[in-house]
Amino acid sequence: MAGASGFLGTRLVDLLVADGHQVTRLVRRPPRAVDERQWSPSAAQLDPALVAESDAVVNLAGAGVGDRRWNDRYKQLIRSSRVDTTSTLATTIAGLPAADRPEVLVNSSAIGWYGNTGDRVVEEDAPAGEGFLADVSRVWEAATRPAEDAGVRVVRLRTGLPLHRDGGLLKPQLLPFRLGIAGRLGSGRQWIPWISMTDWLNATTFLLARADLAGPVNVVGPAPVTNAEFTRELARQLNRPAVIPIPTLALKVALGGFAQEALTSTRVLPGVLNRAAFSFRHPDLPTALHAALHD
Repeated sequence: MAGASGFLGTRLVDLLVADGHQVTRLVRRPPRAVDERQWSPSAAQLDPALVAESDAVVNLAGAGVGDRRWNDRYKQLIRSSRVDTTSTLATTIAGLPAADRPEVLVNSSAIGWYGNTGDRVVEEDAPAGEGFLADVSRVWEAATRPAEDAGVRVVRLRTGLPLHRDGGLLKPQLLPFRLGIAGRLGSGRQWIPWISMTDWLNATTFLLARADLAGPVNVVGPAPVTNAEFTRELARQLNRPAVIPIPTLALKVALGGFAQEALTSTRVLPGVLNRAAFSFRHPDLPTALHAALHD
């Protein structure tokens, strides 16, 4: 697994190990634990023997899109941290003898693929949209092609916004909401494709095991909401007011290039998961937020 130390990766490793799997974590620094192995995706360096020993490869690596203000240098890091890791893994897989290749590559992507869909509902068959994250997602997913061309099942996780109090979309919002100085972003009409952390983990392990599923998969909850609806529900669960909207201009000053993406409306449904009869533990926002705040 690449990206095993991140917000999602640490939880996925714990779940897989608890289920009896052995996970080898790829790290860029010298290994400090028995389950770590070093690689250098920026230099396209990965020991093929590590991949040949694996039944599955999971790639969750990538610099956080909401971790800091965007400038040109950070935008390049967002792109390269995704494309370099994916390309290195896919090329290494393709270079192995057929008998030594893993059964599946589960590779991160994002709902940013769709760009701004407004109020239009989209599933996995929708084309790539416009904007920086859509462009990144396009080349990110294309980097998996060598593994796919080599006959390996490739699943592209178009992940939405996993909800958990310790990171992601939710963590930076908790303090201002608890202080009563939060509110909707911009107009609040933009759609948010959330998913509970439990459902993201279960969906990922579900996709690892389902040999009949491949290609892009929207890993999002079945009931997207607008930013205004999300704001009201979070405020209700925290028992705090949320009456101070954040103007678009203030977002642009604070977030730089990320502001436009934060205001993007992406109304995405989990078409593949629904047709595969995946069972969501938290199918609506109130239950997902309650789990994110308390479980």
